[in-house]
Amino acid sequence: MAEEKWKANMEKVAFMKQFPGLAWSWEQMQGKTIEAVSLLPSKPGAATLVCTDGSFVVAPPLDPQPHELGESLRAARPALESKHPDAYREYDRLVKKDRDALKAARLEKIVGAIQNNLEQIPELKDRLRKLVNEWK
Repeated sequence: MAEEKWKANMEKVAFMKQFPGLAWSWEQMQGKTIEAVSLLPSKPGAATLVCTDGSFVVAPPLDPQPHELGESLRAARPALESKHPDAYREYDRLVKKDRDALKAARLEKIVGAIQNNLEQIPELKDRLRKLVNEWK
């Protein structure tokens, strides 16, 4: 399960890095008209600059950290989605896949921890039964 989570995240990151319209340098923005500016809440002073042709750049330029690029895509979504609807559908699919893989990996880790500790902690079974009964 952990490997599936890792693969899902890598697939999502690879897609974000080649997202349609993403410019990695100021030279790529020359002659373009800025249509919208979306601030990045987690990085004061940073923003996604969206151009009328659907291209965009993160300013100041990113050291392409996946969490910053993902935040940029989310922040600029209102301005970019109409220009790149298929890319956003794929992005949403990959985000869901990554989230589902994380959930499965966490579940596997919890179940594994329980199984690995049943012999050393006999009262664990009773405690788990009690918890399950409380949830009913």
